[in-house]
Amino acid sequence: MLAKAFFLKMSKNSYDELSEPRRANLYSGKCPSRPIFKTVTNTWSALILVLLIPGTHRYSDLRRKIDGISERMLAQSLKRLEADGFVNRKSYPVVPPHVEYSLTDLGQGIAPKVKDLIIWIEDNFPEIHQTQNQVAEQQAEEKANAAWPHEKGALS
Repeated sequence: MLAKAFFLKMSKNSYDELSEPRRANLYSGKCPSRPIFKTVTNTWSALILVLLIPGTHRYSDLRRKIDGISERMLAQSLKRLEADGFVNRKSYPVVPPHVEYSLTDLGQGIAPKVKDLIIWIEDNFPEIHQTQNQVAEQQAEEKANAAWPHEKGALS
């Protein structure tokens, strides 16, 4: 009860002083959950999470399945996902090194949501792409119309 009274007297952004975990507020600039949000919504992390839904993968399997990811980015993304509690890393004492990655309970909770987002983007890509092209054309036209009069041939 004392902890609740203490919490109610605190400012909204005083997360560091709380002894009990509380619901995060990503809209707050000082919210310590923002880096976690950044990790989960990162392109490489999102793809890794979704690839791990069916089960355990080796590092080399993930690298082969994610076109365009460098070894460094894969390693960094896996370390971050592990540090945030979304991915388990299991290393076997063999030569060459054998490391496997799988989702934790937290990872199993977030990965399907990330998968839904990826599917939505893929399903709606044609419309999104068309809108991007239209906006780019409008911006180019507005830029041309805003040119100096002598650039449009008004001054001779």
